[in-house]
Amino acid sequence: MKIAITGGIGSGKSYVCRLLEQRGISIYDCDSAAKRLMHTSEPLRQQLTELIGPDTYDNEGRLNKAVVAQFLLQSEENAKAIDNIVHPAVAHDFQNSGYQWMECAILFESGFEQLVDRIIVVTAPEEVRINRIMHRDGINSEKAQEWINRQWSQEKVRQRADFEIVNDGKQDLNQKINDIILSLSKNNNVITK
Repeated sequence: MKIAITGGIGSGKSYVCRLLEQRGISIYDCDSAAKRLMHTSEPLRQQLTELIGPDTYDNEGRLNKAVVAQFLLQSEENAKAIDNIVHPAVAHDFQNSGYQWMECAILFESGFEQLVDRIIVVTAPEEVRINRIMHRDGINSEKAQEWINRQWSQEKVRQRADFEIVNDGKQDLNQKINDIILSLSKNNNVITK
């Protein structure tokens, strides 16, 4: 059984993943994998260079983040074109990784929900999310709200998820995680590695 952890920016899904890892559950991080593959996968590097241009990587072979960001921000079509290259590479990497759990912020936007059997969404009240983003990234509330608005709404994701963990700073996260793991293991033969 494959299980995904998702949730919007500032929901605290990475914190929930750390709690799962403390239980011996290894989690594939889609964001880290995308960065790694953009640096190490020769086919991916070639496709990105063909799409963005010869300055996509510097002379040492490092991704030129400023060039990529400029290309991304030019249009929605450009962002989709990059996604169409990177997402399949990450999906393939996950499928061949041996991991059963994945963390993916844009699970539905990327189509990665098709790679898993169960989905856990981490949610938090919007004001909590805004405060977390402001504190973590040193930005104002308007910018934090803008980032939240770029993603699917929590309600839309919640409707498609099998389980919800409310990470509002008040709920007992460990108990909720234990309940979910117990439910998963009762219904299926869940391996926690």
